[in-house]
Amino acid sequence: MAEELRAHWDKVYEETPVERVGWYEAVPELSLELIERCGVGTAESVLDAGAGASTLTDELLARGWERVVALDLSASALRLTAARLGPAAEKVTFVPGDIRDAAVEAQIPPVSIWHDRALLHFLTSPEDREAYAMTVRRTVRPGGWVIIATFALNGAEYCSGLPVQRSDAGMLGDLLGPDFELVEAIDYVYRQPWGDERPYVYTRFRRKVGA
Repeated sequence: MAEELRAHWDKVYEETPVERVGWYEAVPELSLELIERCGVGTAESVLDAGAGASTLTDELLARGWERVVALDLSASALRLTAARLGPAAEKVTFVPGDIRDAAVEAQIPPVSIWHDRALLHFLTSPEDREAYAMTVRRTVRPGGWVIIATFALNGAEYCSGLPVQRSDAGMLGDLLGPDFELVEAIDYVYRQPWGDERPYVYTRFRRKVGA
């Protein structure tokens, strides 16, 4: 299944211009705003889980972040980002692979901010979602932050031809577990490049100090 998904996403990024994929943002303003609200210094590490070819990496580097990690199942997507960044790509740790794979998780350093706008909702089985949550728990430092944006309960049921798991803030909190405290949840309607609307919920959790 992982190989089929990898092939699916590689095909998407190899055949579709980045600006025409259904989740493209020229500037991921809400993600950047939530990262800013965490109050974390730019010398700390920030992970974009399911980074694809998102411009978030570009924007973080432009804002002075020094330790950016971009993880995605599609190596093709990460290559697009690296090519777009040029020499600045040397400042980014690219991790191609399946987040459910222990060998992939081992490549992720401890982070102060975990950001995900494009990964969790594609994990639709309880086992896969718990594997994701375990990786969060092992990766995010005490006092660190988790930002997850996912399709809202009234959002799309499919994305890029794949089924998705819709969620609300309570469901995400239950998944992460008691060590993570919900700080805010924001309902947000994303407009695709061709104009269709996609309801999301953006959430920001903090890992309790000592947890």
